[in-house]
Amino acid sequence: MQASSRVQSDFPEVFLPFLSTCTEVICHALEFYFHPIPRSYFKSRDNSSMHILFLHGWHSATGGVKPSYLRSRGCDVEEPHLPDDHFQAALDTAQRLYDSSRPDVIVGSSRGGAVAMNVQHASTPLVLLCPAWKRWGSVGRVGRQTILLHSRLDDVIPFEDSLELLDSSRLSLDHLMEVGGDHRLADEDSLAVMYWACEVLTSGQTFPWDDEEETSSYNRNAVLDGSEAEYLCDHCGEAIVVPVDLSQGNHQRYVEDCPVCCNPNVIHLTVDPQGRIELRADPEQDYY
Repeated sequence: MQASSRVQSDFPEVFLPFLSTCTEVICHALEFYFHPIPRSYFKSRDNSSMHILFLHGWHSATGGVKPSYLRSRGCDVEEPHLPDDHFQAALDTAQRLYDSSRPDVIVGSSRGGAVAMNVQHASTPLVLLCPAWKRWGSVGRVGRQTILLHSRLDDVIPFEDSLELLDSSRLSLDHLMEVGGDHRLADEDSLAVMYWACEVLTSGQTFPWDDEEETSSYNRNAVLDGSEAEYLCDHCGEAIVVPVDLSQGNHQRYVEDCPVCCNPNVIHLTVDPQGRIELRADPEQDYY
């Protein structure tokens, strides 16, 4: 009986350090639960946990192909429903979520691109997909931490609108990625470029082309002088010299028959913010 009593009396002293440690662990766990560590503390340097605010287009629903793709790549995507009937209501919704979540990057599609441009977003980067900035909002410029994606075959928002946005923002053509075959940009290549753009803008590095001579990623012309330029006919491959009339604007598109093979080409002429002429020709049938 005495031995048994002695064991019972020694029990608290033997396990006291263990109980003390358990109590400390539990207290820290409760403290973490009620006072969580900020999201930025856990931010991965490989961008696998990018926090993205996605703003959908007009008459679009949440949970579409593009935000779903970003989630499939491990991104933390917040996607509010934006009212279709009132742009200011949509902007207010996006602004409130931006202020409360402070995302790493904002991705805006079509009308959502216009919303993104009008959000007070400080230095947060923008990825704009066929932005409808000429239809909604009052902002007509974007910062250097912006990448645009657009298709020349977009029959809803003209590709030239994105060229004009670059011009007014004094950005080079390298900030515009020509992708996709329509307005939706829901094909695999477009989705991959969208994710790549988010990675580039959240990497903490400046664009590689900011320190190099800026040239167009889709330039296929030779500029002869200020009044003439040259393009390659997609039908016959001949180099065609055409006159340049800058009085018609910095972004021009017109149809011209090749003087060699007589096939029609859609001519795209652009003058970038540095005054360089970009000329490109596509077969006319690609547009019909």
